[in-house]
Amino acid sequence: MIAIAGGGPNGLMLGCELALAGVRPVVLERLPERSQEPKANGMVGQVVRLLHRRGLLPRLGSETPFRTPGFMFGMLPLDLSALDDNPLTILPVPQRRLEQVLEERALELGVEIRRGHEVVAFTSDESGVDIEVRGPQGEYRLSADFLVGADGGHSTVRKLAGIDFPGVSTEKGVVRVAHVTLPELVDGQLDVPGFGRIPPGVHTRTEHGVFFHIELEQGKPMVVTVEWDPADDTAMTIDELRQSVHRVLGADVPIGEPSGDGPHLLRRTSGGNTRIAEKYRDGRVFLIGDAAHVHSAMGGPGLNLGLQDAANLAWKLAAHVNGWAPDGLLDTYEAERRPAAERVVLHTQAQSALTGPGPEVTALRAFFTELMAKVDVAAHIAETMAGSDIRYPTGTNHSLAGRFVPDAVPIEQLRDARPVLVDFARNPALKDIAAEWNDRVDVVEVESPYAHADVLLVRSDGYVVWAGDGVLSGLREELATWFGVPQMLTTAS
Repeated sequence: MIAIAGGGPNGLMLGCELALAGVRPVVLERLPERSQEPKANGMVGQVVRLLHRRGLLPRLGSETPFRTPGFMFGMLPLDLSALDDNPLTILPVPQRRLEQVLEERALELGVEIRRGHEVVAFTSDESGVDIEVRGPQGEYRLSADFLVGADGGHSTVRKLAGIDFPGVSTEKGVVRVAHVTLPELVDGQLDVPGFGRIPPGVHTRTEHGVFFHIELEQGKPMVVTVEWDPADDTAMTIDELRQSVHRVLGADVPIGEPSGDGPHLLRRTSGGNTRIAEKYRDGRVFLIGDAAHVHSAMGGPGLNLGLQDAANLAWKLAAHVNGWAPDGLLDTYEAERRPAAERVVLHTQAQSALTGPGPEVTALRAFFTELMAKVDVAAHIAETMAGSDIRYPTGTNHSLAGRFVPDAVPIEQLRDARPVLVDFARNPALKDIAAEWNDRVDVVEVESPYAHADVLLVRSDGYVVWAGDGVLSGLREELATWFGVPQMLTTAS
């Protein structure tokens, strides 16, 4: 059994992925019910394609991944319309809706979710983890093969494991955000007397701060300001937001109290943290999501990073529980996911620097605007923000190896999170080789003019670990590297 501390999106995603792999985990969530507090407003990057492969997009209000023709980098417009292969997919959906969908799916798959249960202590050794849990009826002990901390930036699991969380903190920057009522838009834009018209979804920077407005949920306009002077610690109010808008724009915006049913967002945050855990694993204890890394929300990378942590780790843990994991498989989790976190830290810190005050930053923004107008630069930034610039180490140098499965592979593949050998060339020898692993790897024949390879070996998390053209040399070795000793040898032993 695998215990997951934390029932947010990352913990629930991990639970779903484990259940698809034949393992029934227990999710221990401190809160007695799902939080209704507005948090993230959507997903950006590769994870949208992963959720599509799992058949979850329709539940989230979308049939297919949307490749956005434009985005923002450092609060500067990023035009992606000229890209031949735009990697940046987005899905605007409130985090509470995502959590609801993932919880419903987890329960369908038989995941046990214990709300109001909190990990308070644990001991671990080579045989497993003994966990002390505080629940509504008191404390009890739980024995697990593995414990995964998906319990956020203040992770109890990380602290109990004694894993350091190095990084930097800053007191700079005050973000105010609230659902409000706004005047009716004029030609789709907010008309601010004394300043001008401001389109929705566009960050407007002045020497005094940043202003932003958007309506992600019908009837619930949202206004955001960013300033650099410190704020007091009194309760946030709509009037405080009005004053902040005036300081940023030098003009007044008639902001009213929000209308309709809540919950309504009204929040002020000061400063920020950028940290990556010293290690993602301590024996049988693992960290995913914010428990392993925290960073600026600039560009919305958080769910992309954390949910892919979950998908990466789940099948590897399941392989151990199911008895076929090759040596060193669990070590590949940190080896693959730490570089992804480091890339997010890199680009979010760069974006934060581009939004700061001062004429030198204004000059830097002007220069970046020139650079971002170049198609190759826009493509590079888009890949970085999507997470598609990360290429996992593999045993082949094929251009598709180490990358997320291409669209040429039908969407229904990976629905059940089974590794798959995709045969574009109908090679008769492929099924003979794959038969030795048919208890854990499926084979599918596909016809596509956009294959760009004869054969792909795709892990359950959607990443290609081997690609071949014409010959199958090296395939057997890659199957053993990722999916262990063949079935017939296991049976014989």
